[in-house]
Amino acid sequence: MFDKDLIETARNSKAWPFQEAMKLAKRKTGSEKAAEGASAPVLFETGYGPSGLPHIGTFQEVLRTTLVRKAYEIVASVDGTPAPTRLVAFSDDMDGLRKVPDNVPNQELLTRHLGKPLSRIPDPFETHESFAHHNNARLRAFLDSFGFDYEFVSASERYNSGAFDDALRQVLRRFDAIMEIMLPTLREERRQTYSPVLPVSPTSGVVLQVPVEVVDAEAGLIRFTDEDGSVVEQSALSGMSKLQWKVDWAMRWYALGVDYEMCGKDLTDSVTQSGRIVKVLGGRKPEGMIYEMFLDANGEKISKSKGNGLSIEEWLTYGSEESLGHYIYANPKSAKQLHVGVIPRAVDEYWQFRASIPGQPTDKQLGNPAWHLLRAGDDSNTMPPPGSGDTLPVTYGLLLNLVGVLGASATHAQVWSYLGNYIHDAEPDDHPELYRLVEKAIAYNRDFVAPTLQRRSPLANEAAALRALDAELAGLAPDTSAEDLQTLVYEIGKQEAFGFESLRDWFRALYETLLGSPQGPRMGSFIALYGIVNTRSLIAEALGG
Repeated sequence: MFDKDLIETARNSKAWPFQEAMKLAKRKTGSEKAAEGASAPVLFETGYGPSGLPHIGTFQEVLRTTLVRKAYEIVASVDGTPAPTRLVAFSDDMDGLRKVPDNVPNQELLTRHLGKPLSRIPDPFETHESFAHHNNARLRAFLDSFGFDYEFVSASERYNSGAFDDALRQVLRRFDAIMEIMLPTLREERRQTYSPVLPVSPTSGVVLQVPVEVVDAEAGLIRFTDEDGSVVEQSALSGMSKLQWKVDWAMRWYALGVDYEMCGKDLTDSVTQSGRIVKVLGGRKPEGMIYEMFLDANGEKISKSKGNGLSIEEWLTYGSEESLGHYIYANPKSAKQLHVGVIPRAVDEYWQFRASIPGQPTDKQLGNPAWHLLRAGDDSNTMPPPGSGDTLPVTYGLLLNLVGVLGASATHAQVWSYLGNYIHDAEPDDHPELYRLVEKAIAYNRDFVAPTLQRRSPLANEAAALRALDAELAGLAPDTSAEDLQTLVYEIGKQEAFGFESLRDWFRALYETLLGSPQGPRMGSFIALYGIVNTRSLIAEALGG
């Protein structure tokens, strides 16, 4: 149950999931106020092409759609009861295989079946009844591993079972009107062979790209020329044909009654044409958001063929699932670079937002990315989500600095022993999130940080400041607080005798001479974590050249 204040605040929130949810609520109610919701569940859809394996784009689309779905359940609630919703993960496994993926075995096997529906091609992994069944299983396992609440729908199952037959008849009835929409968008050569309906060859089983004549729309009968030159009359129903992409998308919206579906900027034209086609069929284009695409470290569009992207497995090697969600949440309509360098900041930003939830008023909570991400995996509808006040006692950035000092051969046990300097009675069981992040920090340091670290010798004024810092540290108790240590570092940097133009120069000197990096953590926190005795050893090494 949601209270009235939460609902009203959500309806006026500027957070993008609530903005999207309100568009949908106004569509469903037909008014300017999201008051009474419809009794039938609102249908959200995400699509997946199973010619390849699930990837980070699959995750981000299901996550973002889930965030809008959760927001809609609040803004369209009636008397505090969450509005009913469904999320369908649709697999377009009736599509013909156009190209053999590079990352699968038995490529010769797939080559022999090019052009056939993915669900009628043998599985190159030899674990399922077809290539589509294998990839669909991977998709479901992928979504299940993140705890998404969804219903899986297979295009092949719907086509083959006849569940789409009524919608296919409607496509045949409106065949000419659909052609009038599509032909002006095509090149002249493509117009000569274009058909909204793609028959499956009765001889080869290939999905054909040939002109089609509607013989009897009510009976579902079509005529076309097969690959061998023979003229064939056969049904377009019950798995004997498949629709062209834009027509298929529109038919799906029409047949399933989809209310909301988002997509990437590369499908902008498809949204326009499919929206016109679904109207011709007698349906309505769903609400949706067109999001920007990810870029690589050089600001170039990510391409599977180039391999310049970042896989979800790579992100989860170096960062947490929540940090990936946090990075995906922000500014979906702005292009963002996706590479390993963004992971540490994403981890720390997520935990900063998460720690702030309990102290925030409701309107601020609803604009907090962590609030939405916690809701995405929580079906209890409690407010605020359970565990929302959790914090990390050590930032990921600080962990990386510690591991960087320990070196590429640092072990989990080593790192955790140093955490005892910073966390009272530090036990992994009491800090499971931190425990998991230690392993990721070790991997990140080994692969990306350690190869780049290079400590330089201090300049004369820097060496004098380091000796002063060492002398002050020598007189401090081992349990001196991070704040007191930070104050000490500040005071030394401000002394005119050492000639720093700004504190920034002093801190840069500390990072470059002690840590081997041009940037680093709050030095008070680092000293408390690494230990005063160990820090003095670092200073001695720096002064010794």
